[in-house]
Amino acid sequence: MNARTDFAVLTGVPALPEASFATTASGISVPFVDAGDGEPMLFIHGSLCDYRYWSAQIAPLSKHFRCIAPSLSHYWPAVDAFVRGEFGWEAHVAEMAEFIEAMDIAPVHLVGHSRGGCVAFHLAREYPRLVKSLTLADPGGPLQIAPQAENATLPPAMNALRARVADLIDQGEFNQGLEMFVDSVSMPGFWSKSTESFRRMALDNALTLPKQLRDPLPAYSRDIARDIKCRTLLIDGQKSPRMFRNNVEKLVEWVEFAERVTINGASHGMNVANPGAFNRALLAFASA
Repeated sequence: MNARTDFAVLTGVPALPEASFATTASGISVPFVDAGDGEPMLFIHGSLCDYRYWSAQIAPLSKHFRCIAPSLSHYWPAVDAFVRGEFGWEAHVAEMAEFIEAMDIAPVHLVGHSRGGCVAFHLAREYPRLVKSLTLADPGGPLQIAPQAENATLPPAMNALRARVADLIDQGEFNQGLEMFVDSVSMPGFWSKSTESFRRMALDNALTLPKQLRDPLPAYSRDIARDIKCRTLLIDGQKSPRMFRNNVEKLVEWVEFAERVTINGASHGMNVANPGAFNRALLAFASA
């Protein structure tokens, strides 16, 4: 079986369409899957993932929208030696803006998860004409609560853990490093209980983890959040780690046109753990 059909068999979700490629103005070849008709809905994955992460969303939601899920540069199925440009959240923001332009799909319903939520947030902030609505699922990054706290970062214990993860991956200890990281952003024991397909996807993208852990995400602040002018949906999991729920709580307060949905019983990967509830929330929001 190839990766596409293998993922479908192992997860029980419909197989994704065959991947296509779009070349951006900067010369980056972006792999993506594309299904359905109607208003475009663009999905941006987070850490250790790629377009396969959205398998449980593409088929159901493509009945209502044109669903497009790219893999960010440096992620599977790209090969590092053939990827142009540096790895970084700012580069990915610019890359996705160019991708939307190359596909001629603006404005899009933009959906981002975790680190991809940060990319989506800044894409909507910096390129508002490209975005019709914004959905952020457990958006990653630190919070800047006090105006004077200009250099807000993640808690020291989290930074220490992530430095250890980066070292383990660099040393080739993929399973140990991935287990430590995945459990920290979901819940203890999540890696060992995760599906074979998820572990395979994470292993396919393991070498991106040290790159991203050395590329700190910017802080969210009240002033920055005021720049988001489109309708915004914040989604968190009932059992998501507190740092993600804190981000959702503050952003729904700070963003002018924001609402919130919590997926019961789910943690960080709420769109996979409870795709029915996640898809219904997304459909209701984007159709309003």
